[in-house]
Amino acid sequence: MQNNGTYHRKLKSLKTLVIGEPLNPFDSDIFHKVSLIALFAWVGLGSDAMSSASYGPEEAYLALGNHIYLAIFVAMSIILTIFVISSSYSQIIELFPAGGGGYLVASKLLSPSLGMLSGCALLIDYVLTIAISIASGVDAMLSFLPASWSLFKLGFAFVVIMVIILLNLRGIKESVLFLIPIFALFIIAHVTLIIYSLFTHLTSAPIVMSNTVTDVHSVVSGAGLSALLFIIIHSYSMGAGTYTGIEAVSNAVPAMREPRVKTAKRTMHLMAISLAFMAAGLMLTYIFYNVSPEAGKTLNAVLFENITKSWGTFGHYFVIATLVSEAGLLFVAAQTGFLDGPRVLANMALDRWVPTRFATLSDRLVTQNGILIMGISALAVVLFTQGSVKLLIVLYSIAVFITFILSQAGMVRHWWKSKTKVKDWKKKFVINGVGLVLTILILMSVIAVKFSEGGWVTLLAIGAFAGVVILIRRHYDNASELIKELNAKVINLPECMNLNKNETPCTVNMQDKTAVLLVNGFNGLGMQALSTIFKLFGGMYKNFVFVQIGVIDAGVFKGAEEIKGLQTQVNKDVDKYVKLISSHGYYAECFTSFGTDIVEEVTKLAPEILKKFPNAVFFGGQIVFPNDSALTRWLHNYTVFASQRKLYADGIPFVVLPIKV
Repeated sequence: MQNNGTYHRKLKSLKTLVIGEPLNPFDSDIFHKVSLIALFAWVGLGSDAMSSASYGPEEAYLALGNHIYLAIFVAMSIILTIFVISSSYSQIIELFPAGGGGYLVASKLLSPSLGMLSGCALLIDYVLTIAISIASGVDAMLSFLPASWSLFKLGFAFVVIMVIILLNLRGIKESVLFLIPIFALFIIAHVTLIIYSLFTHLTSAPIVMSNTVTDVHSVVSGAGLSALLFIIIHSYSMGAGTYTGIEAVSNAVPAMREPRVKTAKRTMHLMAISLAFMAAGLMLTYIFYNVSPEAGKTLNAVLFENITKSWGTFGHYFVIATLVSEAGLLFVAAQTGFLDGPRVLANMALDRWVPTRFATLSDRLVTQNGILIMGISALAVVLFTQGSVKLLIVLYSIAVFITFILSQAGMVRHWWKSKTKVKDWKKKFVINGVGLVLTILILMSVIAVKFSEGGWVTLLAIGAFAGVVILIRRHYDNASELIKELNAKVINLPECMNLNKNETPCTVNMQDKTAVLLVNGFNGLGMQALSTIFKLFGGMYKNFVFVQIGVIDAGVFKGAEEIKGLQTQVNKDVDKYVKLISSHGYYAECFTSFGTDIVEEVTKLAPEILKKFPNAVFFGGQIVFPNDSALTRWLHNYTVFASQRKLYADGIPFVVLPIKV
């Protein structure tokens, strides 16, 4: 027993060293401490959008083939799309200040099923965000290292993902603060190079415009206007990865500093302006330097070398610093997947689309299970694709545009239904309407171009994931019906318990046998467990202690008001048990606690209860489903058994009461 205790203490010390000290959810400043100001949110969430400048414009430019001067039209289209999508998502932030992004918008404004589809697409998108960001970052890093180092590409990717997982397990703010220097270096280096190249090529602008006109006439006269439109739209769709990440802010509103909506909108503006400048600036710079791909190098690496040719040794080191910052930012961009993916999972868990354990928080107040599943899934994708950025880009942009379309459709429907209530509904309707048209156009183009190249894999993955999610929801719905039937028996139970009808509570004797019952609300499970104690032990127990733990999960940890509401509800629930038993002549009292881990809170309360009632036995009711299976055990936490094991280890008796439904 002592060795076991020593082992657990050492394990806890190691966890504290790696992850950090537990945070107190009742700290009056906790929401201030863990929230992000607009600048930090821009780093943590905008890095995904900004990093897309490392591959989105490149893919769009290369898709033009020999018609490089048409990149001007593509660049203008990219700028328009960025501001339309960001404006439409700003409206989503205003309408959904509690966050939730595409999943919540589609669920509330369209239907729960379409919300589920949006959530599945978003989760796959965030896994691919992590995978493509890490793979692209490793490629950028290998661009200035010896070619032989490419053998270690997957190893590098594995290490980076593991490091980011650990940073996120420590907490959102800590993971972002660590990444600020990398983000700052990227911005400074890229803005410097783009402004320098544009400034030094101002005199070339007339030549570029002339060549653009010539290119347009050449295509139109040779193959017609439709061919010109096809080339531009094809290039535009191949650069669709540029827009991914814009939706991230609307998902992460709960992580923003108060006033959250204002902070989130400021973050969105920063993201849109910086992304438009970066993407369009790079497209124009590609034209000025007439860059072409080189083996083993990204197009940006080739471009930066051309820009700094005349800078001598300083230019060489500046390019290295720029590519390092690009690789670093791509690694930082994976942070968006770790910030928003677990949040979407938590929202879907609260709605019972995925296992409820994904809504639980760790003692660092992060959705630990979500972080781990996102990281492990990204590792699997990187291994499956062998870190091929070309293949990952094919898989990448389809998923996010499904969410874009559903979000815009939901908002369009909302403004139309609210036209008599909202003064400027037409303006809002037009913004989301244009966003809807653009995103549909892009998705159709991307699917048409990329379907046979591997885009079908993403659609198949979304469909398969949705199928699994529907099965999970069906199980929870069936379980909910069974629990409702159990709850319906509550009103009949007191009469069936053969309780002492004495209305005056007996004199308490702390040495008497005491039943300590773990409950989770005043419901059928708790009442059935109480009834079973009387059926099995008759009047053996004179004292009753009711213990309820208020679980602070992702649904509660949104603000101080939500936590206060939880405390009020828990106290109200256990009071009902105390009044019921007291009214039948038994002594009763209650103990409550609040935290992220039920088992840990029960373990803390147990010594206090035993000190007051030395002859106490702990009880907990456990629902037994008609068809118990591995799936059932996976979808339910079975915290009663975990509590039993923990108390057994401390020599405390704990009886599990089976409650068949």
